[in-house]
Amino acid sequence: MIEGYEVPLHKALTEVILLAGVPRTLAFLLWTTASAIGFGLHQIWVVPVAAVAHIIFSLLAKRDPFFFEVFIRALKTPKQLDP
Repeated sequence: MIEGYEVPLHKALTEVILLAGVPRTLAFLLWTTASAIGFGLHQIWVVPVAAVAHIIFSLLAKRDPFFFEVFIRALKTPKQLDP
């Protein structure tokens, strides 16, 4: 590192973008699906279920904001390791 030079690293570049406490992509996926099923197919019971799921996901994201990224990566990894 060169003396006298500093590069500012903004906190927003390293944090997960949350939408109402849930990672943005998960919130979009959850509420788009819930609204399509709830209002498109007239199954209104899906909306309260999605609200409860949103609360559960927000509690998980509060504990660890990278939980969902790690979970997706764990699903993609091979289940058996080669020797």
